[in-house]
Amino acid sequence: MTYLTRSEAETMRFAAALAGMLDAGDAMLLEGDLGAGKSVVARGVARALGVEGAMPSPTFTLLIPYEGAKKLYHFDLYRLADPDEFYAAGLDEFIGGDGVALVEWPQMAELSVEPSLIVRIQRGTGDDDRIIEIDNHGVRGFDPAALTEWRMDE
Repeated sequence: MTYLTRSEAETMRFAAALAGMLDAGDAMLLEGDLGAGKSVVARGVARALGVEGAMPSPTFTLLIPYEGAKKLYHFDLYRLADPDEFYAAGLDEFIGGDGVALVEWPQMAELSVEPSLIVRIQRGTGDDDRIIEIDNHGVRGFDPAALTEWRMDE
């Protein structure tokens, strides 16, 4: 399914709608180029899950856990040297457990998990436009009908 948002605020609302579909044990894998909007989607999901306060990128620590209405584990794997580093650090234990895992740059760990939403973000034609493609891999709460406001004509 492919969707279009036209501003950062709209991307945050879209992410909040996605957050409402996630339960503990679910993962959202965020893919896209630098500056595509992965962190905006991550913040939108976190805010909708009740995370308050600053949300720095976990780029240098790889993982920042948050307490909200649901636990959230926010990963940024951009700086992984190789996939084994992720598993050697035991980070995979935070996925599929008692919270929602939100993973930026999952390809750096060659991460493939279920249940997950694979969310690919790319820039659209306008400066603030984002084209968002979602593949559902077992997330039971995923409801495309709740996202019709952003649905692209295909």
